[in-house]
Amino acid sequence: MINMKKKVISTVVFAFGAMFMVGIITGFKSFTDKKPWPVPDKDKNVKNPIATSAASIKEGKTLYEEHCKSCHGTKGLGDGTKATNLKTEPGDFSSTGFQSQTDGAIFYKTSIGRDEMKPFNKKIPDADDRWNLVNYMRTLKK
Repeated sequence: MINMKKKVISTVVFAFGAMFMVGIITGFKSFTDKKPWPVPDKDKNVKNPIATSAASIKEGKTLYEEHCKSCHGTKGLGDGTKATNLKTEPGDFSSTGFQSQTDGAIFYKTSIGRDEMKPFNKKIPDADDRWNLVNYMRTLKK
């Protein structure tokens, strides 16, 4: 019975130690970056009024490089120069999960922000510019 308790305690201590080490390696981001980010249906279903074009993508890229690149990285992988200083994972814009969202959902999240990401409806007040940004982010898929 005592040996069994020691094994259980050893297993629990090992598990917590492993979780702590993963936390140190990842900067504890893996434990905090998975919270859902719900988008109201009325916003999720909004269609992008800006057609995808070379001009729109170019404008979106300019805005991305000015406002997003430092956290999200050049290719949208979440590896920008400021990413390691964030409490939450910036996300990977090239991922299937990100790319499977509607344009309306991406526009909504970009506009209102969350946690360390400030609302871009203040930084980029022109809605058309934020839609251009969505068009550019679509080019970052794998």
